[in-house]
Amino acid sequence: MKQSSLGLSNTVKRTRKREFLDAMELVVPWTELVSLIEPYAPEAGRRGQQPFAVQTLLRIHFMQQWFKLSDPAMEEALHDVPAFRDFAGLSHWDEHIPSESSILRFRHLLERHKLADQILATVNALLQAKGLQLKAGTVVDATLIAAPTSTENQSGERDPEMHQSKKGNQWYFGMKAHIGVDADSGLVHSVRGTSGNVGDVIEANSLLHGQETDAFGDAGYQGVDKRPDAKPTVRWHVAMRPGLRRALDKDKPLEALFDQLERTKASIRAKVEHPFRVLKQQFGYVKVRYRGLKKNTAQIVTLFALSNLWMARHKLMACKGQVRVQGA
Repeated sequence: MKQSSLGLSNTVKRTRKREFLDAMELVVPWTELVSLIEPYAPEAGRRGQQPFAVQTLLRIHFMQQWFKLSDPAMEEALHDVPAFRDFAGLSHWDEHIPSESSILRFRHLLERHKLADQILATVNALLQAKGLQLKAGTVVDATLIAAPTSTENQSGERDPEMHQSKKGNQWYFGMKAHIGVDADSGLVHSVRGTSGNVGDVIEANSLLHGQETDAFGDAGYQGVDKRPDAKPTVRWHVAMRPGLRRALDKDKPLEALFDQLERTKASIRAKVEHPFRVLKQQFGYVKVRYRGLKKNTAQIVTLFALSNLWMARHKLMACKGQVRVQGA
């Protein structure tokens, strides 16, 4: 018996939350992800309270990322929001709701076994099977994620793994998320998390998957092809420094050609902005939640895996629709 049958959830309005969750229900590869995590999860049958199903906890974990909810806030939301309970498979009136401690333990399990990277790999394997990652070229970029600057905490100091970084004339404190995306689809295939003072160019070659022939970056990646870890099989196309580009004389044919080349490179590099937009605008992730790089990087990797599914949702849902029609 569900809550709806008891008259506890009699609304028929299709809210944006429900529309979003219905879409993600269809595109997330639940079977593959549950199979990935289950070998590490506690088994049922022991004394005391039985563990919740892996799929239930995974759905709750993903909702935390989509709606930027802490562990206590997620527990409260499960009590307050019927759509969240339905999505987690907890819509029967007599089912227990996972406590914030259960939600925390599941996150620690993912962190302990480094499963965030495997979640991204599983998602990308699905996308590649659907032909959504061509792997001909990679675009690299990085974004700053702010961290709390307050020292009003147990240690009395700011997070020692976060650092200041200057962008333009503005100083920022936090970490950097470095990503490599497919130059055609804009889907993320590589993620690195570093402190905010690490130069973009240092991580550039580690963001390549090894099968691309061309790579693209903004002016901050000047000299990337001369670094010791540069791959000889990859041609780098790095943007001209802004001052040099502004000095180009468009009336001269050769310099006009250089300017057109920069426009073409910029149109390709624009693909890398799409995952950042989903992360910060769609999922609302603008500040780190935890102390330390390891935990925050694990969350960022998971967020980019989910951003890939969100960006590819229309094609994935179309594929599912075709399968249903063929099987009808």
